[in-house]
Amino acid sequence: MSVLIVGSTALDSIKTPRRENPKLLGGSASHAAVAASFFSPVNMVGVVGEDFPSKYTRLFKRHGIDLAGLQVKPGKTFHWSGEYEANMNNRRTLLTELGVFETFSPELPRPYQSSPFVLLANIAPALQLHVLRQMRRPRFVVADTMDLWLNIALEDLLALIKLVDGFVLNDSEAQQLTQTDNVFNALKKIHRLGPKYVIIKQGSHGSILSGPKGFFLCPAYPVSGLVDPTGAGDSFVGALMGYLARARGSTDAHIRRAMIHGSVVASFCCEGFGLNRTVTATPAQIDERVKRLEQITRF
Repeated sequence: MSVLIVGSTALDSIKTPRRENPKLLGGSASHAAVAASFFSPVNMVGVVGEDFPSKYTRLFKRHGIDLAGLQVKPGKTFHWSGEYEANMNNRRTLLTELGVFETFSPELPRPYQSSPFVLLANIAPALQLHVLRQMRRPRFVVADTMDLWLNIALEDLLALIKLVDGFVLNDSEAQQLTQTDNVFNALKKIHRLGPKYVIIKQGSHGSILSGPKGFFLCPAYPVSGLVDPTGAGDSFVGALMGYLARARGSTDAHIRRAMIHGSVVASFCCEGFGLNRTVTATPAQIDERVKRLEQITRF
């Protein structure tokens, strides 16, 4: 089955203590769509400007990503610039130029409206709600978010959470949303807001799932050569959704293994700048890392 992914498509300029790379392909939809494409067909919705490099369009097409929902508008593509500290855990934003993304209103092509699996990648919750209103009874909807929306669009975010099957956020965002620093208490509180499945991302410490079958602690695949963690969280949830769309049977039966595959694809993302390493990964390499993760976590 196909996955519909709606989010940002951007040009990222990333600086680390060792290197600087200008205007790489980035954005929540870009990372998630490429990650999901390893497992299932992907329909991507976003917006870019007239300056969007054709090589990035070709990259999407090589991964079989349908771009009928990618709008091209007069103006510049969303551009973000950030700098990481030496430990790569902390970063600061240097520049944000919204460009055509400032007036983005996702409009779904008619075939997209019946997509069974929907990932509302990190964009304003009002836009995520706008997408949901265009859908025709999707089977499984997951929304991702960030701290910015907790600060400036909490009312819209709470309205969204009531309508989705799964909700993804990181540990600091979960603490901010629930006003508790205990992750398991935070999971219970988020369930009361609506979603059946809640995943809290913990960076290099993996992620935690809470669902109808209880908790699951998903490890991060160990990366020895961390280059750039930008987009790792988007890659994780994108691969998770792609795997669920490919699997047969109930979500409960496959979501834990889907998270493991998400963890593995995210590890490739961290080994290169932007999407440079992710796009060179192969299904065989992904399977090899999944087996390795099974070996080192079995007891």
